[in-house]
Amino acid sequence: MSGGDGAGAPLRVIPLGGLGEIGLNLLVLEHGDTAIAIDCGVMFPDAEMPGIDVAIPDVTYLRGLGERFRAIFLTHGHEDHIGALPHVLAERAVPVYGTPLTLGFVRERLREHGLSASLAPYGAEPCRVGPFAVEPFAMTHSIPDSVGLAIRTPIGTVVHTGDFKLDQTPLDGRLPDIGRLAELGAEGVALLFSDSTNVERPGITPSERSVGAELEAIFRRAAGRVLVTTFSSHIHRMQQVIDLAARFGRKVALVGRSLVAHVGVARDLALLRVPDGTLVELAQARDLPRDRVTLLTAGSQAEAASALVRIAMDDHKLVTVEPGDAVVLSSRIIPGNERAISSLVNHLYRRGAVVYYDRVARVHVSGHASQEELKLVLNLVRPRHFVPVHGEYRHLVRHQRLAMEVGIPAERCHLLEDGDVLELDDAGARRVERVTAGRVFVDGGIGDVEGVVLRDRRHLSEDGLVLAVLAIHQRSGEIVAGPDLVSRGVVGEEASPEVLDAARGAVMEALAALNSESRTDPAEVKEEVRRALRRYFKRFDRRPVILPVVMEM
Repeated sequence: MSGGDGAGAPLRVIPLGGLGEIGLNLLVLEHGDTAIAIDCGVMFPDAEMPGIDVAIPDVTYLRGLGERFRAIFLTHGHEDHIGALPHVLAERAVPVYGTPLTLGFVRERLREHGLSASLAPYGAEPCRVGPFAVEPFAMTHSIPDSVGLAIRTPIGTVVHTGDFKLDQTPLDGRLPDIGRLAELGAEGVALLFSDSTNVERPGITPSERSVGAELEAIFRRAAGRVLVTTFSSHIHRMQQVIDLAARFGRKVALVGRSLVAHVGVARDLALLRVPDGTLVELAQARDLPRDRVTLLTAGSQAEAASALVRIAMDDHKLVTVEPGDAVVLSSRIIPGNERAISSLVNHLYRRGAVVYYDRVARVHVSGHASQEELKLVLNLVRPRHFVPVHGEYRHLVRHQRLAMEVGIPAERCHLLEDGDVLELDDAGARRVERVTAGRVFVDGGIGDVEGVVLRDRRHLSEDGLVLAVLAIHQRSGEIVAGPDLVSRGVVGEEASPEVLDAARGAVMEALAALNSESRTDPAEVKEEVRRALRRYFKRFDRRPVILPVVMEM
């Protein structure tokens, strides 16, 4: 691909997501008439985002670039780095570059949305797009096939670490290319972007292999089934579980659509090895002796409708937890999910399970570099300018301080947030005007990707709002008050009370079908109220914004 020479033009750095928050990663590099993006991810909702499926970056600036926006380069296959691709590619189908596993996950995600795109694997030669030449180099993370990027630009080389840690005993034997980082540093690097997620942790992040000993001890002790939940893209962790299951004579079944899809992609690429006869269907596993079964399940963050939450509530059609079963929560707790996960653990204990999670057992290690690894990368690369990325504001500040500790001058460490613009040229670096940035909330489907306010106004104007308020008894789950329904702009129900009465009846009927334990969980009650009202108003061809409010008494 060729572009204008952009002679004398600065390199523009424009983060549209991932700086000042965890997730939502999207970074734009622009020179002359060409712009490229690094990663394109989502953020999953927390308790402050009721009814929201995911948040994606506001791409108003990308949209305004038009034909100048030429390509997307991916560092790895986690949702917070690839999940927003369907929304961006639906508007402008630019080529997407990545490693085979990353592109395999992207292909599955695009298929779900009925989209196709030009997906190009990195090759032996750098990928050239206008004035940019992009070279990947191996990095280790909590997902295979992760890379950092060395990007040649007219003002010098830019290095982006991606999400990483410097694991010296990686499970797949693919070492981080520290030698390449040193070579790039010796050649001269104009700008370094580096992962800030674990900057608060001293020392070195343990190897993925360190989890194996704890998992082995759990398998050895378990009298019943072993249920392990982790992120569906954590292929290394799943490999360890599958290897242990085969070693202890257990069959493995997968619970959750995303797990099945990701395991299929990884097996096709020979990045996940499953011994013959180990993997069985879930229905088949149900009929096997409990001490001969291992289940890999979705729901590591206690999402309301996830497989593990339904299992914990004794509400799954094919899986029950019984005394003697071991349940392993082998993932980090994403900030904001603490209460939901605590509730999940409590429900599992009520089933009689032995529960292992990060506070009581070493069943998870991070995929992100700690302070000594971050210092090593800074010292190897010795960049002229440094921008910390991927973290909340406090992480960015601490990473900036770390860079100054190893000798990078304060005036060359740039603390950016989403929407800031940094321009670099031979004379130095400077902040210029801000651009539009923020979050767009997505509630089901691909939808119209617009500004938050405009999208919400359109949704409300077309389908209205239903507010459902009820109180439940904290221990028994009985409905103490409500449900009271307030609606605006749905089907003229303000003049037809019988419509709301029938909707209230639909909610009561749905809640009556829940078992008493599920009714004590506000998140589960909210989800059931939301589902019941969506079904009810669908008969009027309406999709109102539904806001359940559940109070515990």
